[in-house]
Formats: sequence, structure tokens, C-alpha cells
Amino acid sequence: MTTVDDLWYLADVASQQAEQTYHDLRDQYDGFVEFTRHRRVQRPRFRTVAEDARDHGAPFGAHSLAYRPTGELLLVRHDGVGRWVLPGGELDAGESFTETALRELREESGIEARVEGLGMLGRVEFYCGDNDTWGVLPVFEARAETTAISVDDPDGEISEARWFEELPADTRDREEILRWRERRFSRD
Repeated sequence: MTTVDDLWYLADVASQQAEQTYHDLRDQYDGFVEFTRHRRVQRPRFRTVAEDARDHGAPFGAHSLAYRPTGELLLVRHDGVGRWVLPGGELDAGESFTETALRELREESGIEARVEGLGMLGRVEFYCGDNDTWGVLPVFEARAETTAISVDDPDGEISEARWFEELPADTRDREEILRWRERRFSRD
């Protein structure tokens, strides 16, 4: 008996959902930084990201660019990747992207903020053998309403959160964040 591999179909459906999500976000927001990332992943990881993209278009959930009016940006130390990253994570059932970004910000740093728009919109392309798919990475501008840090990450991935005036060299997506920062603070 031959086993039919449905991965190509899952990847196709995921790409269609990502396309819809991408256009919905572009129609709703303007003035954001766009970027593209390419990831070659193993089959189990490819299936996971394709399933997430199929479900809501965003395999990495939603993130935030939490900032103080003076320009400092909040980053969290993600032990799994060994870098400073923007707070964020996976969507819970029934959550919108902005709800997810704010919940993750609270969990990973204790900061309360108000979303002011979409700061960055990433396109993350995934490859595995002959299969490919993609998903969006929405990153929302979030003006801090509180600034006292308290890490209470239920996933245990975040060991520290800190406000930065200058981004550390080991900041993930550093160039895109700097482009956003230049665009954001040159408007004020």
C-alpha cells in the first residue's frame, strides 16, 4: 500500500491563508517596515509551521515593539535562541493578533502597553525538501503605559527583560528594528 503524503497540500493551504492574512494586515495598517526571512527546516518543524499558518497565517504568532516615549525599546532575553528578541509568541484560541502581542508582552516583561499600529510585517518562508510555504510575522508598535519589569513567562523561555536605548549586537532582527525605530521616531 502506498502512503500519500499530504504535506504539499497542507503547505498550499497554509500559503493561501498567509496570503489572506498578509493582505488583511496591509489593508488595515500602513507605514510599517516589511522584511522577508528564509528558513530551511526539518519535516516535523515544517508541518508545525504549516499547520499554524493554515490556522491563522502567522506561524510565530504576534510580537510587539514596546517603547517608551523617550525612545527606549523593551527586549527580552530568549534562552532558547540565546539572543535579545522582541516579546511575543503564539496565539491562544480566540485571540486577535493585538491581544496576543499584549498578552505576551505582559507575560514576558510585566509591561502594560497600548497598541498604536503595525510596526513591522515579516514574511517568513519555509522550505523542506520539495515543499515550501510561508507565514506572516506581525509586530505591533506598543507604547508602554507601565515601565516596571517583572518576568513571569509561563513557557520558561525568557530569563530577562530590559529597556534599551541602544540595541545590543545580539538582537534578533536588529536591522529591521533599527529601520522601524528610525521611521517611528523621525515622525515625532
